[in-house]
Amino acid sequence: MRLFLISDGFQEIDSWPESLPPAGFLWVTSGRREFEVGQGEVQAALQRLAGGGLVDLHVSDLLNHQLPSQYDYTSWYDVLVFRRLAASSNASDLFVDEQHGTAQSAKRALQAIDTSPVGFALFDRVLLTVHPTDCQVRDFFVGRLSKMTLTVSDPRGGTTRLPPSPADLMLRIVNHMVDSYLELRRLLTRQLGYLQAELLSARGRFDNWEALLESRNALHQLEDICEDQHSAVQEWIDALDEWPPAADPLAARERELLRVRSRDVLEHISRVLGHVRRLEASAESAVQMHFSLQGSRTNDIMRTLTVLTAIFLPLNLITGVFGMNFDALPLIHSARGFLLAVAIMLIVGLGLGAYFWRKRYLGSHG
Repeated sequence: MRLFLISDGFQEIDSWPESLPPAGFLWVTSGRREFEVGQGEVQAALQRLAGGGLVDLHVSDLLNHQLPSQYDYTSWYDVLVFRRLAASSNASDLFVDEQHGTAQSAKRALQAIDTSPVGFALFDRVLLTVHPTDCQVRDFFVGRLSKMTLTVSDPRGGTTRLPPSPADLMLRIVNHMVDSYLELRRLLTRQLGYLQAELLSARGRFDNWEALLESRNALHQLEDICEDQHSAVQEWIDALDEWPPAADPLAARERELLRVRSRDVLEHISRVLGHVRRLEASAESAVQMHFSLQGSRTNDIMRTLTVLTAIFLPLNLITGVFGMNFDALPLIHSARGFLLAVAIMLIVGLGLGAYFWRKRYLGSHG
């Protein structure tokens, strides 16, 4: 568990303060197991610094590894649970060369996405985040915020600011978690491309249906997660609109910036959701194309067999006629009878073959 005071600067402290400074807020970030062990200390500190502790139901939500993204609130704090979409530790091994992609690697690429929940308890001047032990979001923001001050000139003409409120920091973290999925688009698109190429390949039969089914199920799971994220952030925006109007112009401006940042997060989630749905539609189209291709190949085979049957049918008739046990058959006692019969059969066979070729019943353009 780590504690940071954010006011005119960014400072890490060793223990819970007795009271909050006149300006700024406290950011408390904890692993899920650490939070479970230190519940009593956390609740006592929140009671002292924020005017109230966490409800037992919300504590259970923050400790739940399988909880979907959702938003809830009380009269003294808000709770947002947001499932992150990020690459797991072994995802780097999946960036293989495009010529060596397989259906199994596509399945592993989808399974390499970490969807662990991160919980936020938002008080007026305290932000408590509960995350998995290996969460890299905290380390990223600790390093980033330590390089900022309240207002630092940006070379592009703007300003780089420390978050002025717990809500602003929460939205920055959520936005970073959404953007981390956008970095996985190339991996997912390429690995599903491998799967689709194998599905539509003409070199052999596709028999890796288990990998295809698991990949499609993983995409459906991602879609559900993104929909939950979208609903949670939308509920947060609706609750933000119901906050009482701020009397201070500066506070009103910060409130408006929160709305802008919230809508930006919602737009990023919509982009992620749209991308996942496009991947799903692409996989579904590949399956339909596969069966259409198999049907076309079957039709080609049946057409070829039918043409060959039509060619050999008159030849069988000729051999059947000359195979009758009669003495008066023409050419049967002639020395050239066999050669004439073979010649007639060749002429008939080649003639029918040429006819069917011109009708495009044979060949690759049939």
